[in-house]
Amino acid sequence: MGGLKLKRYLLVTKPGIIMGNLISTVGGFLLASQGHPDWLVMVATVIGSALVVASGCAINNWIDRDIDARMERTKKRVTVTGVMSPAAALAHGLLLGVLGFACLAWFTPMVTVYCVAFGYFIYVGVYSLYMKRNSVHGTLVGSLSGAMPPVAGFCAAAGEWNTGALILMLMFCLWQMPHSYAIAIFRQEDYKRAGIPVLPVVRGITAARRQMVAYIIAFAVACVALQVAGYAGYGYMAVAVATSLYWLKLALDGRQTDNHVKWAKQVFVFSIITVTALSVSMAVDGKQPKQQLASLTQVIAPHA
Repeated sequence: MGGLKLKRYLLVTKPGIIMGNLISTVGGFLLASQGHPDWLVMVATVIGSALVVASGCAINNWIDRDIDARMERTKKRVTVTGVMSPAAALAHGLLLGVLGFACLAWFTPMVTVYCVAFGYFIYVGVYSLYMKRNSVHGTLVGSLSGAMPPVAGFCAAAGEWNTGALILMLMFCLWQMPHSYAIAIFRQEDYKRAGIPVLPVVRGITAARRQMVAYIIAFAVACVALQVAGYAGYGYMAVAVATSLYWLKLALDGRQTDNHVKWAKQVFVFSIITVTALSVSMAVDGKQPKQQLASLTQVIAPHA
């Protein structure tokens, strides 16, 4: 019983989401490090980001406990079953957030704190409290939050917001859309029961599939832009092109199937493979960016 009471503090933070975000955070950090990482800053970035993500997930569980009770996938969460009280989940989330932001503020550049704070505000304040329940565009708004971990990692190493950070934000925002729509398709009945207005529920699977194809194409262009701008090498480019094209093929296969649940699960699984492969490849195949594209700050306000 005591073990379960302790375990609930881990389960309420959604460990799988934390791990996925940390992989992309490390990828962004090593990309900007150009083979010379500051290990202390990287460890602080990983720990601080993990705590903040855990905080957001715990508070999201506190906010969503009513709709989680209606969904098959989430009805066994500790905030639904009563293993953890709403007050405990909220307090746990707030404490993790304070610790996470303190770690980032102490050890990393302030631009990292701003990126993480922006993602946190979008996820907890805008997406969880309003957009998820009230708008079909909630997925798009939420994608801004999901894109922040690799951007924060990149900025922690670079010490600034620059073109590379912008491209990473576009990449991971665009990736979130087909990934999330795939989940919404194979969990469509769950979302209907909970009254969550995701695109496949509101406008149908065909509309969702068309948008998935468009987003994957845009995602592929953004991935290539990272290499064209000089932030990654040809090894990264090969991985980006190969994974994007196969992911696009899977999305297009949706036109020829009647088993949309099976198809959406395939698209979802490969989305995880794609983002993991990109995170690893950009970490090991980063290079010095072209000077003229290196910094938005220099373009907007050049040094005298």
